[in-house]
Amino acid sequence: MPPLRTALALALTLTALAPAAPALAVQAPSPAVTVEEARLDRAAPQEILRRSGFASLAPEFTAALAHARSAAQAERTVVRYGSRLWQRAVDRAQGRGPAGGDLSRDDDRPLYWARLSLSRELRTWQPEFGLTDEARARLLDRLERTSRGQDTLRYPAGKGVKRILLTGFDPFTLDRDSRISNPSGATALALDGTWLRTADGSLARIETTVFPVRWQDFADGTVERTLAPHLPEVDLFTTVSQGRPGRFDVERTNGAWRGGFPDNDNASRTGTVPVDDPATQPQWTSTTLPYAAITAAATGRFPVHDNTSVTELPAGSDAAVVRPDGPTPGSRARAGGGGNYLSNEIAYRATLLRDRLGLTGLPGGHVHTPVLEFGPGNTDPATGSVTDHAFVRNRLDIIAQVRAIVAVAAGSSGASGT
Repeated sequence: MPPLRTALALALTLTALAPAAPALAVQAPSPAVTVEEARLDRAAPQEILRRSGFASLAPEFTAALAHARSAAQAERTVVRYGSRLWQRAVDRAQGRGPAGGDLSRDDDRPLYWARLSLSRELRTWQPEFGLTDEARARLLDRLERTSRGQDTLRYPAGKGVKRILLTGFDPFTLDRDSRISNPSGATALALDGTWLRTADGSLARIETTVFPVRWQDFADGTVERTLAPHLPEVDLFTTVSQGRPGRFDVERTNGAWRGGFPDNDNASRTGTVPVDDPATQPQWTSTTLPYAAITAAATGRFPVHDNTSVTELPAGSDAAVVRPDGPTPGSRARAGGGGNYLSNEIAYRATLLRDRLGLTGLPGGHVHTPVLEFGPGNTDPATGSVTDHAFVRNRLDIIAQVRAIVAVAAGSSGASGT
């Protein structure tokens, strides 16, 4: 046996010569899901996806992503599935193809929850080729735009056809009731790519898109990016959102103020609406929709109001005042006719864009629909079902009345088509 010192030296030599153990690969942490995406695990969204046939989309999308070997291949997959999701939702709403379940075809909620199921998979996806934060953000943006119909706004060429652009919104206040639907989004699905006869007998083509209920997306310019290429070619536009119970409102005036109500990511923003070139930003913009003709027409079972009220800080004052007849000279906005949430903001941004593009004669503005209500006995989200007969009837009636309002507006605007 060698002396202890010799044995120790030998052991140290062998240890030094031994190959180093391979380092364990460290998996980068998956990005956290958003507040919106986390709501997917609730019972109501899962039931809505299952009963509409949209529950299979996320697993199919995940399997397709697994075949991507680069960010470019992943982008092609994202665009394909985002576009298919929008078209599938439109087809379902307009009666094409199988319903996929027992939820009524007019339902906008399958699109909303399916989009979130895809975005959650994409946000947490860890491909072997590596994905930078910038590349992932681009993929998520492409999914948003394609699944909202923002890149499919196309009108027929030729004369004699009026071109109408209509926008809707996602459901919101989902922490109050995750069963909620938004009739403006349902209207967008029902009317996208459809034709109608206007009040003056002209033929019109409607193209639609849906926007998120998130402050940051609006600050990032999603409205202007989507609408700017198309406003010069349309004869009428209307932004649409859910407003007050039991009534429609044509909002006369829009204000440049964010009131801070939490959005779908539970983020709050208060302050002046952020736009490019704020030095030339007005406090107020106005509708150019033919509100007198709209409110006078028989368009459906809900009354339609010409809403002229705003909330302002009068010139030289910091005390908010409600003005039933619109803003006074030099005042600062605190709420337009449609309030100070994102419905007011999309109206403000769209009409400001109209004016900045020099399209002052283009009819455009905002229409608020009635609140979509569940039927009697089904109002408690803790015990209620995700649908009922009154709920469906209310949504169908709202969709039909928006269509009638658009027909009146397009037929009364004086636009002849180009």
